[in-house]
Amino acid sequence: MSKTLYRDPKNGKLGGVCAGIAEYFGMEIWLVRILMVSAFLLGFGFFVIVGYIAACLILDKMPEERSYQQYVYREHNVKQKPWQAGKPASQILQNVESELDGMEHNLRKMEAYVTSSAFKVDREFRNL
Repeated sequence: MSKTLYRDPKNGKLGGVCAGIAEYFGMEIWLVRILMVSAFLLGFGFFVIVGYIAACLILDKMPEERSYQQYVYREHNVKQKPWQAGKPASQILQNVESELDGMEHNLRKMEAYVTSSAFKVDREFRNL
């Protein structure tokens, strides 16, 4: 699966370019912003501004589905330490628990359909 670079205006401050770059490379947004500001202050200001404006105009906006996936990932990223995510451990566990409950509910609905006679009838009609 190939990754695509998008702007992420929902998580961005200006145009979402830094947030998109951070998502593409799997970095923290604040780190990309610090790198951009550092490059600006170290004499590459013109290139940073032109590059940012060009990226803002060229890059597509992140699709809603991918944006939602990123939101869900950030909400319960277990690999992070809770204090790095800015949330207490109890809230992270609560988010994970609620998502697992939702998955369990969907799994039960799917299991009920697969074991029902409607599924058997549908399957027979598809085999004709």
